[in-house]
Amino acid sequence: MENSLKGLMGMNGPEPGTLSPLVLAYVGDACFELYIRSRIVAENAKLSPQKLHRLTVGYVSASSQSDIIHGIWDILEEAEKAVVKKGRNAKSGTTPKNADVVQYRYATGFETLVGYLFLKGDTNRLSYILDKSYDFFVSDK
Repeated sequence: MENSLKGLMGMNGPEPGTLSPLVLAYVGDACFELYIRSRIVAENAKLSPQKLHRLTVGYVSASSQSDIIHGIWDILEEAEKAVVKKGRNAKSGTTPKNADVVQYRYATGFETLVGYLFLKGDTNRLSYILDKSYDFFVSDK
């Protein structure tokens, strides 16, 4: 995963710390979904796209992401916890479809962290967090 991210990361854009938490969450949502899709395909290459999609949705839902951030909280550095809290506390103006408001906010915090690490270009830490997130979710089933 690390080598494939290097080409996309650190694109001389704005510093991640200067961006709105919701912009970071926007990027983090896409990054996390791509990571999950890649893992799902790698482990289930013979499944149909419909079945792959159903598996992916289980990981990328707000309720799952909320569970993940709670499950990996203890491995986060203080600066990362602060990023999660900024994302969690950001007012998005949207209402969640398939999760309660608290789950939705924690999911936004998780996505904010992923987007922050991605745009910061910290491939090692991002890969570690994504791998731990996946491991947590798989072990929680």
